[in-house]
Amino acid sequence: MAKSKKSPAPATRRSRSPQIKAEPKLPFPQQHQTQPGLEKKLSPLPRWQAPRYRAAGKLEGKIALITGGDSGIGRAVAFLYAREGADVAITCLPSEKSDAAETQAAVENLGRTCLVLIADLSKRENCERVVKQTHRKFGRLDILVSNAAHQTRKPSLEKVTDAEFDHTFKTNIYAYFRLAKAALPLMKRGAAIIATSSETGLLGSPKLPDYSSTKGAINAFTKALALSLIERGIRVNAVAPGPVWTPLNPSDPGLPAKKVAKFGADNPMKRPAQPEELAPAYVFLASEADSSYITGIVLPVMGGETTAG
Repeated sequence: MAKSKKSPAPATRRSRSPQIKAEPKLPFPQQHQTQPGLEKKLSPLPRWQAPRYRAAGKLEGKIALITGGDSGIGRAVAFLYAREGADVAITCLPSEKSDAAETQAAVENLGRTCLVLIADLSKRENCERVVKQTHRKFGRLDILVSNAAHQTRKPSLEKVTDAEFDHTFKTNIYAYFRLAKAALPLMKRGAAIIATSSETGLLGSPKLPDYSSTKGAINAFTKALALSLIERGIRVNAVAPGPVWTPLNPSDPGLPAKKVAKFGADNPMKRPAQPEELAPAYVFLASEADSSYITGIVLPVMGGETTAG
């Protein structure tokens, strides 16, 4: 494994106005992509380097597997984990290899190792394979981040086909189950599992009944798994983001370009989050220094949207 280096903040500095006000404002340019979409084609480019973040070696020597680590939240998490001293493996689909290469380069520029694994995680054998390949490469597995997701908006439930419903569940919740099942025999006390949920799993979404259902299932599975693993010293938590500027929504066939330009406008902060605003939550939940007494939570990072859950 590469030796840890101090991780300097990215050279590009922004104004010192509060970050809550410094992130890009709507409207964004009208745009649309074919699923699953590429981060490098988004305008504005998502912000994921978190120049204001200060690393403290919280994940020194750890090994993390991050699904969907090529772009969006997954890329931001991989980069912050590397800044905190971890080596990472990331998964992506074949069409996302160019985005994954950018994530890999960013991690390796910090002196860490980044293993890129091409895999469609809707298939059981691929979930098992990426866990085995990560362990074979690094000799251990300390953190599993189940983050890869699929969504397609539909105007009504009648338009959700069995095939679409099945694919959404296999990608979002079956993969989480299968990854965790494969990873647990390799994890030791102090390990952490983190899933990416969504505000839709707490609030619902009228055009995303299947996606919302998978996120609700992620929340329940997280709580059940957390309780079952307390005696083994493995913590399990989830992060529930609000709208985030990643390829997921601009490539959703059910979200036209005009609506992409205003994606997140209904949020209390009147904008989508940037990936760099989500990633620190994943560091917090992975770090024993920060969250050793926290397991079984669904942490909302929702820009002011509140729930009773």
